Amino acid sequence: MPPTPPDLDLKLVRCFTVVVEHRHFGRAADVLHTTQPSLSRQILRLERQMGTRLLDRSPRGTELTEAGEAFLPLALMLLASATRAVTHARGAARPRRFTVGYTTNLIVTPAVIELRRRTPSVEVRAAHLPWNQPREALLDNRVDVVVARLPLRAEGLTVTVLSEEDRAIVVPLGHRLAGRSFVTLDDIADEPIPRTPDPGWNAFWRIDPRPDGRPAPDGPLIDDVEDKIEHVAAGQAVAIVPVGEYLSRLRPGLTTVPLKGIAPSQVVLATRADNRDRLVAAFRELAERHLARSPRGSEWAPTLSQ
Repeated sequence: MPPTPPDLDLKLVRCFTVVVEHRHFGRAADVLHTTQPSLSRQILRLERQMGTRLLDRSPRGTELTEAGEAFLPLALMLLASATRAVTHARGAARPRRFTVGYTTNLIVTPAVIELRRRTPSVEVRAAHLPWNQPREALLDNRVDVVVARLPLRAEGLTVTVLSEEDRAIVVPLGHRLAGRSFVTLDDIADEPIPRTPDPGWNAFWRIDPRPDGRPAPDGPLIDDVEDKIEHVAAGQAVAIVPVGEYLSRLRPGLTTVPLKGIAPSQVVLATRADNRDRLVAAFRELAERHLARSPRGSEWAPTLSQ
C-alpha cells in the first residue's frame, strides 16, 4: 500500500511561503499579524509534519534548504488549489450570476429580459461599462458578455457583429455646418475633433489619419463621452458619432449632420474566446434575435489598429 500522506496544515504552509517571500522571520511575522516566536514555532511544526528541515537561519537572513527549495513550488500550488476549491464550492452554493456588460447609448434590455425569463434560477444583471473597458471587464471576469462598439482589441475574444450604424458629426446649432443635408471629410478637414489616449479609438472615431495620409486636427483630450459632448457644446470641437436612437436625446443647442463617404460603425457582442458556457451561447442567440439589425451575426475580422 502507498504510504499515508501527512496531514499538512495549510496555515503552516502559508507561513512557510511568507517567510520565504520576505527571507526574514520578523518581516514575515508582521505580514501574518503574529509574533516572531509564534511564527518560529509554526515553521517548526511544519518541519515536523514534513519530517525534514525547510529553512536555515543565519546572520545573512533566512535561506531555503534543499528540501525547502523542492517544497516551495508545490506549496504555492497547494495554496492556489485550496483557494480555487473554496471559490468553486462557494460559487456552487449561491445562485448563479450572469452579467451582461454594455457601453454608452447601447440597449441590451430585450435580450436581458428574455434570458431572465428562460433561466429563472440565474441572477441575470446588466452593467454599464466605460467606453474603454469592455475588453478588460471580460478578461477580468467582471462581466460574461459585452455589447459594445468597435474598435475593440480582439485577442482572446470572440467578436460577433450585431449591427451597423452610419456616422454623423455633432455640432452646435450656430456652427457653419449645422443644417446641411450631409457633410464629407473635406468639410471637416480643419475642424478639431476630441481625442483619447487609445490609438485604435482615434483611428476610427477621428478618422486619423485621413485617407490622404494627413493627420486629423488635434482636439481636446477626453476620458469620457460626456466630456466630448461638453467640448462640442462649448464650440471647441466637432465630434463624429454613430447615428443611433440616442441622437434624438442630444442636449439642447446641438444638432447632427450625416457624414458621408466613410465606413459605418459596428455594434458587436464580445465574449471570452475560451468561454463555452451555455448561458453565453444562449445570450448570443438572443442578441442576434433582439439586438441585431444588419448584418446579422456575421463574424468580425479586425482591420483597424487594435
